[in-house]
Amino acid sequence: MEFKINRETFRDGIQKTLGIVEKKTTIPILNNILLKVDPNNNKVKIIATDREIILISDYEAISVKEKGEITISAKKMYEMIREIEGETIDFVQKNNFIKISSSEKASYKVPGLPADDFPNIQDESDIPLYKVQGNVIKNLINKTSFAISTEETRKNLNGVLLEEGMEGVNHLLRMIATDGHRLVVAKESITSEHLLKAGKGVIIPRKGLMEIKKIIDENEDVKIGLHKNMFVLQTENTILKVSLVDADYPDYKKVIPAEKGIRVVLEKEKFLHALKRMSVVSSERYGGVIISFSKGKLTLNSTNLDVGEATEEIDNIDYDGETIDCGFNVNYLIQAIDVVSKDSIEFEVGLGLKPSRIKQADDDSYLCIVMPLKI
Repeated sequence: MEFKINRETFRDGIQKTLGIVEKKTTIPILNNILLKVDPNNNKVKIIATDREIILISDYEAISVKEKGEITISAKKMYEMIREIEGETIDFVQKNNFIKISSSEKASYKVPGLPADDFPNIQDESDIPLYKVQGNVIKNLINKTSFAISTEETRKNLNGVLLEEGMEGVNHLLRMIATDGHRLVVAKESITSEHLLKAGKGVIIPRKGLMEIKKIIDENEDVKIGLHKNMFVLQTENTILKVSLVDADYPDYKKVIPAEKGIRVVLEKEKFLHALKRMSVVSSERYGGVIISFSKGKLTLNSTNLDVGEATEEIDNIDYDGETIDCGFNVNYLIQAIDVVSKDSIEFEVGLGLKPSRIKQADDDSYLCIVMPLKI
C-alpha cells in the first residue's frame, strides 16, 4: 500500500473515528481503524467499529501508487497526523508496518495488524435512504439527549425513541427521551416525501446518537434509513450505521399530564440565568430550588447546608393568582430551558406534586415534563 493525501483531510477523517473505537476491550483490533486504498478510484477508505456502531468514510487521495489494506491504532494515528507538519502525508506499507512521512522530513514507522483480523464490514450501497435537512436531526438531538437515562439496568431508556408521522399535510420526525424524572418530546417538520417506515418507532442508543451528531453538518442535507436493525446516516463522504436498542419504549404519552396547571410566560434568558445562580450552591447531595409565584413576582431560593444559600427575585411577571411554592431539581430546569430556541418559555406548574411542563411560548415543537421535589 502506498498513497499520498492532504494532511487536514486525513486528520479530520481519523478524528471522526475516535468516539467509536473501543478504549477498553478484550479484542485489541477494535482499538484500530481499517485503512484501504485502491488506485482504480484514487480513494482512501477509513473504517471503524465497536461492533455496535460502524463508520465507513471515503476521502480523495492526491495519488495512490499501490493498493492495500491494514489496521492501525486510531488514537496513535490521530496523534501522529495532528503533530506532524506539512500539507501532505505519504503512507507506505511494508508487511505489517506503515511508514508515515511529510514534506517537512518528519516520519513515523508504526506497526499495524492484518486487515484479515478486522471484523467483516459490508459496504452496502443498496440501502433505501431518504433526504432530510441536517439541522433537523441535530436540533432533535440537542433538545432531547440531556434526558437520556444513564442507568444501565434500564436498557430501553438508554437512548432516544425516534418516531415519524404526519401533522396535517406535513411529514415530521419526533424524538423522545426520559430518565424517569423528566420527559422530553421534540418534533421537526421535514420536506422528504418518504418516511422511514419505523412502525412504533426505533430506539437509538446514547453513544450512537452522539456519533450521529458529530458527523452532521447542520447546513447540509443528509440521508437516513433503517436496515437490518440499524439506523443508517449518510453524509457526503461517510456512512454511519448504529445498532438499535432491541427493547420496547414505555408509553410516554401516559406521562404527559392531561390536567392543566398554573401557566406563566417568562423571559428565557432572565429565568435561565437566575436558575444558574441558584445552581452555584447546589451539590451532588442536594440540588433543589424552591420557586415561589406571587402577584407580579417570582422568587427563587436554594439552601444547601454544606455550601450556603442563594435567593433572587424576578419582578413584573404576568401572574395574578394565589401564592404557590414548588420545588425542582435546579439542573433539570436549566437543561430543559437551555435548549429552547425562543425568547420566551411557557412554564406550566403542576399543583401539589403533579408534574410541570416547560414549552416554547406559542410553539408546540418542544415539551419537557419535569417531576417536582417535595419541599
